[in-house]
Amino acid sequence: MQFYAADAHCDYLFGAMEYGWTVDTKRRGQTITLENLKNGGVALQFLAAWADTTMRVPPLEQVLIMIDRYYAALEAHPELVPLTKDFDPRSGKIATVLAVEGAECLGASPSILRDLYRLGVRAMTFTWNSDNELAGAGQGKKRRGLSQAGKEILREMNRLGIAFDVSHLSDAGIEDALALSTQPIFASHSNCRALQDAPRCLPDAYIRAIAEKGGVVGINFYGPQLCASGRATIADIVRHIEHAVSIGGMDHVCIGSDFDGMSQYPKDLKNPSDLPALFDALLRDGFTPADVERIAYKNLHDYIVRFV
Repeated sequence: MQFYAADAHCDYLFGAMEYGWTVDTKRRGQTITLENLKNGGVALQFLAAWADTTMRVPPLEQVLIMIDRYYAALEAHPELVPLTKDFDPRSGKIATVLAVEGAECLGASPSILRDLYRLGVRAMTFTWNSDNELAGAGQGKKRRGLSQAGKEILREMNRLGIAFDVSHLSDAGIEDALALSTQPIFASHSNCRALQDAPRCLPDAYIRAIAEKGGVVGINFYGPQLCASGRATIADIVRHIEHAVSIGGMDHVCIGSDFDGMSQYPKDLKNPSDLPALFDALLRDGFTPADVERIAYKNLHDYIVRFV
């Protein structure tokens, strides 16, 4: 069966900034292309602007360059459109959601947050792998929760309508976000700690709490977060989806590939064109077509559409 797909995370925009990638040409290491998206049935794609804090270019400047690359892609390719409340995947278009991964670009400024919202940002994580002035990271040194500045930025995100993404956040930060957010929060690309004990994976209690508050958990394809060997296959992704569904429920699990953010992919899922193989595997595992439709597309769509 053919299913529409929605993907909660990719790092294409960094490649567009740093390596000159475009969606109609495939460069070394690039997986997000129009051809791959179409072949995989992708109808909704999140595009994250991740700033490399080791670069000499300031994080805010990097993010603004990546946002420019995002709009350049939309202008050059009419089949790419911003997600709207009335988007229909049968239109043949690919809806997009602009996100920011790591909030170093804000400098803890609500004014810059509002400017990014005006530029179209509708989802944001506070951290990548290092702690910053807003929060502790899951792989950070202190793994603290949200700072006072972080709490203020979260409140402003709630007011504006920017989805709060807990992927990469510390456990303490996730607990703060669950307690403070008046909007449902989500994890764009996190896996299940019960299956793989890694700080970037979510304990069952957090999966359950995110679901109970109306959010979704996106399962990513990064090997070290899927299995002990790090050499993952579609079967490992299915295991994490199955576990997340058993904890959070069928309406609260989606995919968040992390395409273009990894150096090694599952051997049987190397780019978006391979997504139908994942959905076929879910069917073989006992999920119904209606279940797969929810996991593949509807759950993420129904979550994020409230923010557009």
